[in-house]
Amino acid sequence: MSTKTSSVPHKPPPPWVSISSRSVLPTPLRIPSLPSPPRQDTIHAAYTLSTHIIPAVSPRLVPDVPVPKVPTHNNSMPASERRKQATTIIRELIERQMCFAQGKLTGDRSQKPLWNCVNRYVRVHRHDTLGTGLTLFLVPATGLPKEIWETMLRSLLDSTSGLVDEVWSWEAVNHGDSALVNAPSAMSIGSNVPSVDWHDDARDIANFLLNYLPEKATPVSLPTCLARVPEATSDARKELGYHCRRLVVVGHSFGGTSLTLAALNFPKLFSSLILVDPIILADKTRTVEEAVRFAVNAFTRRMLWSSREDALRQFKQSPFFASWHPEVLKTYVDHGLTVDATGGVRLKMTTVQEGLSYISMHISFEVWKLLEKLDKNITLRWIVPSPGFLGEEDTKVRVWRRPTNASNVVFPSVGHLIVQEAPIELAQDIATFLSRNYGSPQIKAVL
Repeated sequence: MSTKTSSVPHKPPPPWVSISSRSVLPTPLRIPSLPSPPRQDTIHAAYTLSTHIIPAVSPRLVPDVPVPKVPTHNNSMPASERRKQATTIIRELIERQMCFAQGKLTGDRSQKPLWNCVNRYVRVHRHDTLGTGLTLFLVPATGLPKEIWETMLRSLLDSTSGLVDEVWSWEAVNHGDSALVNAPSAMSIGSNVPSVDWHDDARDIANFLLNYLPEKATPVSLPTCLARVPEATSDARKELGYHCRRLVVVGHSFGGTSLTLAALNFPKLFSSLILVDPIILADKTRTVEEAVRFAVNAFTRRMLWSSREDALRQFKQSPFFASWHPEVLKTYVDHGLTVDATGGVRLKMTTVQEGLSYISMHISFEVWKLLEKLDKNITLRWIVPSPGFLGEEDTKVRVWRRPTNASNVVFPSVGHLIVQEAPIELAQDIATFLSRNYGSPQIKAVL
């Protein structure tokens, strides 16, 4: 693909009515083992890799829901009938979720114990004792594991000579290793499973950033279950931000929406917000229709393969995966799948959980309405594709929704999955952004 990018010129947006948004609530506390063995590899010679867990926020904002009885990919039912049934179920779930969010439906909020998994990449070779304090926090798109960033991240760390002290890569409670850790809770009470509300992911992210991110980015090893910082430290972070860190967050798709929600509620934590084609939409009706489309595709997709080799072979033959960078696809097979009880492999995030993730996509409309109120001290960077699923005109309005302290770059000839399709080009743009905004690292000649 061409690496020549462009920017969308600023055009004043039309006026928008204000809305009432639900608040992000505080947290409580609880320890399982990691579902995957500790990795012995590293993605970069100057950084060590470890995996950690923290308790998710409880109670959740929404009640548990019955497991949707969706015909599986292996069902003998014709594909068209499977999709028709899935569409009916999804529309009912979306309507239920919206009614609950609007206070039209009551129910006990889920209190099942849930956990978030996170990868830590910390710089071990330093020329100084203090470090830069620059910390990256990455949140992937729906259905993708925390490791999906590693091809991009490897290139980024190669390009920024000692600028980034630490990187944390996040998984929502129903993604990747988090989904495996939470599987017992997800199925423990009858046939109900925790529902998904994107506000809850924002609350979980805020919980980590306020209560569990260590004060300093040092190469010291950390316990698997991260220790909670003192309450006084959490309170200070809410009002003043970090004492020894500068936090740059990067969110793709759903991850960008969750991060924006967290930044709207706790702006002092964030130095920069990099949004990689986030699900932030101005048209509520279109938002629902997109949610139905995504959820139907998730519910009806294949989930089981005889081996990782078989899965990789079939992915390479799929039009959906054809545009992915080969290293990213291999990472997805290595870290997005797990051994199944039958001896084969399956998706870590079940197709039901992926489908449920889209039923609260209407929240992207809330975020659109609130985006103009994002703290102007947070540097905002948009990375969007061309052509994108929104269309050129909607993209022009979206990237200047909050014009102050904002910039954008348009990646030509890629789709929504920029992280998967163009990880090296994405790394180059982020490296340039970091260099321009956070000091004077030695950016290699490749940029």
